[in-house]
Amino acid sequence: MAKQSHLHCSFCARSRDEVKILIAGQEGHICENCVEHAQEIIAQELNIKPENGNSTGSNNFKLSVRKPAEIKKFLDEYVIGQDEAKRILAVAVYNHFKRITQKQQIGIDDVEIEKSNIIMVGETGTGKTLLAKSIARMLNVPFAIVDATVFTEAGYVGEDVESMLTRLLQNCNYDVAAAERGIVYVDELDKIARKGDNPSITRDVSGEGVQQGLLKMLEGTEVLVPPQGGRKHPEQKMIKLDTKNILFICGGAFDGIDRVIAKRINTNAIGFNVNKVEQEMQRKNLLQFINAQDLKGFGLIPELLGRLPVVTHLNPLDAETLRNILTEPKNSLIKQFTKLFELEGIALKIDEAVLHFMVSKALEYKLGARGLRSICESILTDAMFELPGTNETELHITLDYAESMFSKSKMSMLKVA
Repeated sequence: MAKQSHLHCSFCARSRDEVKILIAGQEGHICENCVEHAQEIIAQELNIKPENGNSTGSNNFKLSVRKPAEIKKFLDEYVIGQDEAKRILAVAVYNHFKRITQKQQIGIDDVEIEKSNIIMVGETGTGKTLLAKSIARMLNVPFAIVDATVFTEAGYVGEDVESMLTRLLQNCNYDVAAAERGIVYVDELDKIARKGDNPSITRDVSGEGVQQGLLKMLEGTEVLVPPQGGRKHPEQKMIKLDTKNILFICGGAFDGIDRVIAKRINTNAIGFNVNKVEQEMQRKNLLQFINAQDLKGFGLIPELLGRLPVVTHLNPLDAETLRNILTEPKNSLIKQFTKLFELEGIALKIDEAVLHFMVSKALEYKLGARGLRSICESILTDAMFELPGTNETELHITLDYAESMFSKSKMSMLKVA
């Protein structure tokens, strides 16, 4: 017994009395705590996922590839309008995942298909993020939304570009195989444009420097990803991730790029045969003529544009499209608020004139589809505050009620853009 009291763990030096189990070897002992730590180290080294019921394996992300027409039909259920952008996205996504799933046959005539990363240009609230989210939902692949404004060149205050892959890994619970065929949506890409059209002499750490850091990642390379974020955990074990099969969708409002497009195209044609109505419509939607040359003039470097071969635009939302957005999609705003009141046992009825009032205000303030939500909230907030807990079973929103509620809100104090 005296001999047992001097036994200790050969790894952490804890005595027999300080641990629950002490496993004996030929020339040493190991406690249960060190066994657990050793298991964690092995799992990290071999990328083994713990079987604790919370892990998300590759089986949860079985790729569901559909034809372009099916992809567009699915997008139509969630996004109103933007037919051209949907068609371009559907073809690009289909070709990308067809490239992943193609059989790798050895032969001299094999054709290697390159990635088709996408860049979407459109005003705020036109549906760029919603399109990317809807595609990821349909394909059942890991999806991450990152904001380009937080990135800086490596070594400076801010996030490194590798942190976008950290979020992708987190969304699939560090399943590397699933993450390597996921989708990353990089929002606000226009905010990392360099300040001038000429290369900067000094370091542009949050503009051109970030674009340079994105080059290899967009093209396809093995990246060492910090699983818990960059500089806050410098001692962490890096995860190797191959980006050659990750689809990058970039989006941005590119405010002011219409002036760049206007300089390139002739919008001031004169003569008797000029269609003035068509010319005016073109002026209102210059984004339809966008190409890589305009993006270069805005401040994106040519090397980055070469890795974003698919360029598409989203049309500005007109009154009819905004009206349809309110009621038609599967998760439309009116359906959402109707469901909220149903949960309280209240039937919500909104007059057609109220819907037109909401649309007119969204157009007046140039807030896009996102602004519709704020307008709905400003009209319905008082009712959502007062009615729960009462005996009311129906709420009828008339135009007079909507106008009075909106006039009381702070939104009515906004200046017209």
